[in-house]
Amino acid sequence: MGSALVLMGCAIGAGLALIAGIGPGIGEGYIAGKTVEAIARQPEMKGSLTSTMLLGVACAETTGIYGFVMGLLLVFVAPGIFLGML
Repeated sequence: MGSALVLMGCAIGAGLALIAGIGPGIGEGYIAGKTVEAIARQPEMKGSLTSTMLLGVACAETTGIYGFVMGLLLVFVAPGIFLGML
């Protein structure tokens, strides 16, 4: 009974961790859209805006990567650790 509960908790946690990929996708789309608007208004600022956009996208993407790594750890590593404690 205890092992089933541990596996269920790890599966639910992994699913919730992978939901973290939604936020960066929305944020990156918003960043890219606003950058295109800014370049349309001031084309001479293209280089500065593009480099700033890429830095912002990289920072936003780390959240999705952390969620993905946590999901993988909960699926493959955590059950063995928690079952070893029982």
